[in-house]
Amino acid sequence: MQSRPLSEQIVLVTGASRGLGAAIARAFGREGARVVVNYFQSEGRAQAVAADIGDRALPLQADVRDEEAIRHMVSAAADHFGAPVTTVVSNALVGDYRFDPEERPTAETATWADYEAQLEGSVRAALHLIQACRRGMEAEEFGRFIAIGSNLVQDPVVPYHDYTTGKAALLGFVRNMAQELGPSGITVNMVSGGLIDETDASAATPGAVFDTIRSSTPLRDVTTPEDVADATLFFASPWARAVTGQNLIVDGGLVMQ
Repeated sequence: MQSRPLSEQIVLVTGASRGLGAAIARAFGREGARVVVNYFQSEGRAQAVAADIGDRALPLQADVRDEEAIRHMVSAAADHFGAPVTTVVSNALVGDYRFDPEERPTAETATWADYEAQLEGSVRAALHLIQACRRGMEAEEFGRFIAIGSNLVQDPVVPYHDYTTGKAALLGFVRNMAQELGPSGITVNMVSGGLIDETDASAATPGAVFDTIRSSTPLRDVTTPEDVADATLFFASPWARAVTGQNLIVDGGLVMQ
C-alpha cells in the first residue's frame, strides 16, 4: 500500500487562518510538509500562520462553497510548489458558526436555510475539494483526504441541529468516497473532535460546560486544537496507509466506540 512521509506531502488545509485549522496547518508545517493555508476573510491571520510555518507555506484565499474558487486555489498551489496537492484537510466552518447553547436554533426555530448552510460548508466543500484534487492525487498514486467531523454525531449532548446534521452527512460522504477512491491509492477518513478549548467558535460556550466536560472525560481534560491536529497527522502518515473510511473521535474519551 502506498505511503509517503509527511515531509514529502503538499497539504491543503481549509479554514486554516484560526482555531483548529491553524493548529492543523502548523502541525503539518512542524513535520516538514508544504502547506496551503486557506482562508476566506481572515487574510492577516492566514499570513501569520504561514509566517509561523515559513517558506514552505502558501496562504491562499477561497470560499470552500465555490467550486471554481477551489479549483483555482488547487491549481495555484500546484503551480507554486511544482507538484499537485496530495493531502487535503477539509476543516472550514462556514458562516462564523458559534457553539452557543442559549442562542442555537431549536426544533421550533431552525430553518431549512440553517441546514443548507451547514451542508454546503461540509458536504459541498468536501465534494468540490476531492473533485479538484483527485487527478493530481491519481497522478502521484497517493492521496489523503481528511474531513473534520464532530463527536456530536455520536452524542448530541447539545442539539446543534444544523451543524450536527451536516457532520453526519459528511461521515456518509467520507465512507462512500473511501470505497470509490481506494483503488487509486487515495484514503478518505474523518477526525471528530469534541468541544474544543478554546476557539472563536467555542468562545460563546459557558465555562460551566467546559467544566462538565472536563469532569466527565476519563482524561479529566478538555480537548485542545493541538490535540485534534496531532491526531489528524496520523491519517496522513505512513502508519495509516491501510486505514480508510474511518472516523477517529478525539475528545479525551468522552465518547467511546
